[in-house]
Amino acid sequence: MTILTRRDLNRATLARQLLLDRARMPVLDAVEHLAGLQAQTPHSWYLGFASRLADVRPEQVAELLDRREIVRIALMRGTIHLVSARDCRWMRPLVQPVLDRDLRSNSTHTRPIEGLDLDELADAARPILEERPRTSKELGALLAEHGAAAGWGERAPASLAYAARNRMALVQVPPRGLWGRSGPIAHTTAESWLGAPLAGDASPEDLVLRYLAAFGPATVKDVQAWSGLTRLREVVDRLRPRLAAFTGEDGQELFDLPDAPRPGGDAPAPPRLLYDFDNLLLSHADRSRFVTAEHLARGYATRRPVPGWVLVDGFTGGEWEIARERDAAVLTIRTFAPPPEGLAEEGERLLAFAHADAARRDVRVERLRTPP
Repeated sequence: MTILTRRDLNRATLARQLLLDRARMPVLDAVEHLAGLQAQTPHSWYLGFASRLADVRPEQVAELLDRREIVRIALMRGTIHLVSARDCRWMRPLVQPVLDRDLRSNSTHTRPIEGLDLDELADAARPILEERPRTSKELGALLAEHGAAAGWGERAPASLAYAARNRMALVQVPPRGLWGRSGPIAHTTAESWLGAPLAGDASPEDLVLRYLAAFGPATVKDVQAWSGLTRLREVVDRLRPRLAAFTGEDGQELFDLPDAPRPGGDAPAPPRLLYDFDNLLLSHADRSRFVTAEHLARGYATRRPVPGWVLVDGFTGGEWEIARERDAAVLTIRTFAPPPEGLAEEGERLLAFAHADAARRDVRVERLRTPP
């Protein structure tokens, strides 16, 4: 069986994630090609397009969100993701076990909803949310009022709203998430927002194939880490006749789509600037195909706020942040080693995307101190 090195895996996934060469494709096609983008922050995820697409502007992305062609919804790992309306309809039912598991184990909300019929809760929440989008505070108060009359007893409104969010397919509606704007976190049902029911015929096999197209080659544990689902070994085994199999340097079996790009570890990887919660660094159980030992030594896992990330030769090689100073936007890039050729130009591209209105845009490249 062919052995794929860590660099082979690095380059293959970078190619799928449009980070070796910027793609010229419509934004909607890119969202589906990438199997969505992690998008729990209101705006930083827009920068994921600047790193991946040529000739893209944030307003183009925002227009799709406003037109309901893309949505922000709790999906993989129970985290807010940006996906197409088409993918939302079939992906959301498949990750329901992830959200159910969260409700059973959440230290804040599990006890307050103990003994409550969650289907009855969802039935009560649906007309409230479809009348108009509601914040969690509004939804919780209305559900508590309904529950008092329905014999639910006293229940914490915040926990009622959280349970509804996990049991139902709820999208965050604009203006929340629109570029240059914001608003309260308000939800309505995906069915109401999209004007179509959720798909009932999707299978876990569909999800695994989409994952491999965007993040492969990968192990079963990698697929589970990305999706939050468990027991996917049997799903991958059913797909085995349709997949190519490889071995990693650590001896683990890797799976991939037979015709997916695998350019090899020697393929050039230009510097790239990733946003704070970029999927590239969050979608594998073994993240060593991108994350370096020096990155881990700096304690980024507990650092807040989370910085942006610098890819140098395809691997984590630094951090970045943008500060707006009146009419100027300043991007500071800090690297672990001497900065590679083209890094400043990459920074200029990012600033032009994120702060086109700035009268002055400055890129500063510095070296980080050696970690203690």
